[in-house]
Amino acid sequence: MSEEVNFVLEATRESMEGAMSHLEMGLSKIRAGRASAQMLDGVQVDYYGANAPLSQVANISTPDARTLAVQPWEKGMLDPITRAIQAANLGFNPNNNGSVIIISIPPLTEERRRDLVKRTKAEGENAKVSLRSARKDANEEIKALQKKGLPEDEAKGAIEKIQQLTDAYSIKVDKHLESKEKEIMTV
Repeated sequence: MSEEVNFVLEATRESMEGAMSHLEMGLSKIRAGRASAQMLDGVQVDYYGANAPLSQVANISTPDARTLAVQPWEKGMLDPITRAIQAANLGFNPNNNGSVIIISIPPLTEERRRDLVKRTKAEGENAKVSLRSARKDANEEIKALQKKGLPEDEAKGAIEKIQQLTDAYSIKVDKHLESKEKEIMTV
């Protein structure tokens, strides 16, 4: 295969990898009833006038499966961290005991589990849309190369490889969704 075709294939693979990592990040934020430090990844704290990620101003740990403990590095940050967690609208009610912020993760109801499965499927569909978009872009690039003189058989081979890549990543998305759904529905 020509260098241009290999470049298109590599760019497509990178784009699809990006879609997968975006999916994994999105799925990690969907809680499955177990406490995880990633649940607080999106929380921004007002740190002396500048917004900073919670993980940069405190240590986040999981003492047990239903509890998150946030230990600020400075005692004066307890109230701003508590406010930031409440403002993030994650459905948590942080308790400040004067030295550590304790967040109890409520058990999931059946209805809430179904909602989380719907969110999981929406994340998966977004990932598949990204995969199809990457495939479409790559196919258009191959067709443009073909107009510039790429042999037809090489173009067809490249388009087949792009489809194989798309299928392989689509299967990966399905496996991620299946395992996350199982995790959510396990009581």
